[in-house]
Amino acid sequence: MVVLLVLAMFLIFIVIDYLRHRGEVAVVAPERRPVAIPAFDASLVGGYVLRPELAYHPGHTWVMDEGRNLARVGLDDFAVRLLGKLESIRLPQLNRWIRQGQKILTLTHEGKTAEMLSPIEGEIIAINREAVENPEVIRRDPYGKGWLLAVKAPQIETNLKNLLTGRLAVRWMQEAAERLRGMVPQLAGAVAQDGGLPVSDVSAHLDGQNWSEVTKEFFLS
Repeated sequence: MVVLLVLAMFLIFIVIDYLRHRGEVAVVAPERRPVAIPAFDASLVGGYVLRPELAYHPGHTWVMDEGRNLARVGLDDFAVRLLGKLESIRLPQLNRWIRQGQKILTLTHEGKTAEMLSPIEGEIIAINREAVENPEVIRRDPYGKGWLLAVKAPQIETNLKNLLTGRLAVRWMQEAAERLRGMVPQLAGAVAQDGGLPVSDVSAHLDGQNWSEVTKEFFLS
């Protein structure tokens, strides 16, 4: 008899609780999701192509980290447009050890030369002969077929910390584009006629003295 009484009381409590809460709506805490980071696209900065996966030396050479302490080196789009049509390129020999910030490239345009610095330290294990024999390849594809050197770089992680990447590289390229327009005012009209893009041969607007000043200013050599 006592058991039946307990069961009856239990059922009464269940019914009362249901009647009290049947009009309420259950609130479920929203799922916590990571905040989406906007895609970083820096394909065109100041009119110059900037590949976001690369690291850049302030002297306008680039490095591609290919893993296993291997790196590829080349000229960025700014340097290619500033230099214009090249007559020749002189590179270090295979198996030579180069240091970050060392002069490693000598480029010639209409008898005028410019030197550029290494963005990385290590041993040269390959040279792009196609680019050396036909510099036009560099103008057409500076970040692809126009690469110049492959380097075995044991300290690549340390080297990369000294280079420009991400948003820092974007600000650097924007500033370089503005400085160049300030140093070569005659480019303003040429840029406007070219649909807002920089001319492909800035050197054509420079005499010998200006060429030396501009290349040393931007290539840090």
